Amino acid sequence: MFKNFSLFTINHGLIRQLYYLFRFYFLFCKLTITSDAPLLQSLSLGKRAIVSIWHQRILAVFPYARRFSPYGPSVMISRSRDGEMVSQLFSCMHFRPVRGSSSRGGPSALSSLILDLKTHPVVHVVDGPRGPRGIIKPGLITLGQISGVPIFPISVSASRAWILNSWDRFLVPKPFSRIVISWDAPISIPKDLDSENFEQIRLEIQDRMLSFQQHQDAALGWGNLFE
Repeated sequence: MFKNFSLFTINHGLIRQLYYLFRFYFLFCKLTITSDAPLLQSLSLGKRAIVSIWHQRILAVFPYARRFSPYGPSVMISRSRDGEMVSQLFSCMHFRPVRGSSSRGGPSALSSLILDLKTHPVVHVVDGPRGPRGIIKPGLITLGQISGVPIFPISVSASRAWILNSWDRFLVPKPFSRIVISWDAPISIPKDLDSENFEQIRLEIQDRMLSFQQHQDAALGWGNLFE
């Protein structure tokens, strides 16, 4: 169904209309944001950041993401048909889509993101586009290791939402819900890592991001949405 919807919107040139529909939809949600001042101040001074987010929450963050449009962030998006629709939606917010994923075009897309990090922030969906849910792919660690740019984990939740029957249990905030955005402290990745230390850091960040997100979910009455 979603694939047919993606094809319809692309073939009929309806992406911009869909973008404004999303903007209108989220006018009926209330945003609560904590701890983003240090990151925004850092970006305003020309510093860079890697924003890490779970695939499950990329729609819920939509009404907040436009705050970063002035900085022209890059974001890796899969080369699938659904990815084409998502890519065009991000372009409407002045994000720079970089097409690729762990299964198709990943190495070249990752190289593009590393180059972009010399001048722009990057948004990285850590377990997308196919999962497994709640498992951080190595690309996040590689980005931080090679670029030397800190990782800023973001958690996104909603007081009321639909949970879709997808691989990631995709979260769609309901109208009149409260969307809560929180930032964790930045994480720096050492340059010199052997394979064992690389995996240890990947697991540590994975546990930290899961705990950070689940703590916020629990405060809003959710159970573990990553099970």
